[in-house]
Amino acid sequence: MGYGIIAVSPQKIKLLEMSILKLNSRKDNYERLQLIHQKVSELIKAHKPSSFAIEAPFFGKNVQSMLKLGRAQGVAIAAAINAGLEVFEYSPKKIKQSITGNGNAGKEQVWQMLQRILSIQHNTDIKYLDASDALAVAVCHHFQDNTLLKTAGKKLKGWEDFIAKNPDRIIAKRQS
Repeated sequence: MGYGIIAVSPQKIKLLEMSILKLNSRKDNYERLQLIHQKVSELIKAHKPSSFAIEAPFFGKNVQSMLKLGRAQGVAIAAAINAGLEVFEYSPKKIKQSITGNGNAGKEQVWQMLQRILSIQHNTDIKYLDASDALAVAVCHHFQDNTLLKTAGKKLKGWEDFIAKNPDRIIAKRQS
């Protein structure tokens, strides 16, 4: 199971932590589910995120694999809900589209774009693509949750309305 945690400021997105939880196949399924819940709870406690995003399950042909994935995701979601976080799900295609502009992009292409977006050294190899997949979910959520057109619970009718209601947030650039 991969995970990625980002910090967002008005100037940039910063990678805080990205890794995997390697689950021992010799442990029984319930022990592995307990480890997932424990790890997600620890990450939430350590980083105090404002929301929790997860990749929506994709539909495969192996029913047993889908069942195991669903249980694992359910345990992770339960840990987030238990911590009071709002949960968001994104399809694999939506995540790839958000990061690369191509919903059919490969994992390596997604990783290369994440390196650019987060200013991660381009010669950094990724050992576990599950970790970069999870990081892509976090960045996708940031892009989807970008609330420039929402202010103080007021719905806006477009950029003109935003500018009119937020003159302090507009930066004018002079062209010479």
